[in-house]
Amino acid sequence: MRFFATILALAGLISASELAHADDALVLNFETHAAFFSAEMGLQHALDPQVFVRAADATAAIGPQGIAHEANLRNARSDDLDATPILNAKGRSLPMTLGQWLGARGTVTLTPRSDGSERIVASLAGLEPNGEYSLFENHFDQNPIAFTPLDGSARNNSFRANAKGDAVVDMVSPSTLTHDNAILLVFHSDGQAHGGARGIIGVDAHHQLIARPH
Repeated sequence: MRFFATILALAGLISASELAHADDALVLNFETHAAFFSAEMGLQHALDPQVFVRAADATAAIGPQGIAHEANLRNARSDDLDATPILNAKGRSLPMTLGQWLGARGTVTLTPRSDGSERIVASLAGLEPNGEYSLFENHFDQNPIAFTPLDGSARNNSFRANAKGDAVVDMVSPSTLTHDNAILLVFHSDGQAHGGARGIIGVDAHHQLIARPH
């Protein structure tokens, strides 16, 4: 009887601890990586460094995030028509228009835990139906900026959107995120999970959404 009383008391303490930390939860809105990047770079005309559109007069070049693209391609811009097809850096068509790509949205809730880790729940919409995605952590305090799987182990950071293009992803980060970090949504246009690596940026992996704590 005393044993069960102890278990119940411990359960009460754990619940109280979780509730206390729940009060510290932070809710962030995702924004397009294109908007985030353009603001960070102070660009007068926003562009997307991760996806491309056809441009007959464009020469092969290296884009603003170091992504080499083939001739007849340029980075997509915010003033391009929503119906514009988008491609990867090799000229391969992606399965969505620019408007659909930039229409992705979502929120993320960060809840500190008593052991120093953080529960992260991302609610996403407007993704590629049945598309392959992953969540990474940006480390802005490192030079060059580093990227690690959001869960720290790459066991739970990859997922598929459902047939409507929605997803809810629940995982634990090994440490709490600060303004030195961000949560990055990566779309895998090859349909494959890449585990602890993002993939080849601009070719089979494309930064789509980002959320950075204030």
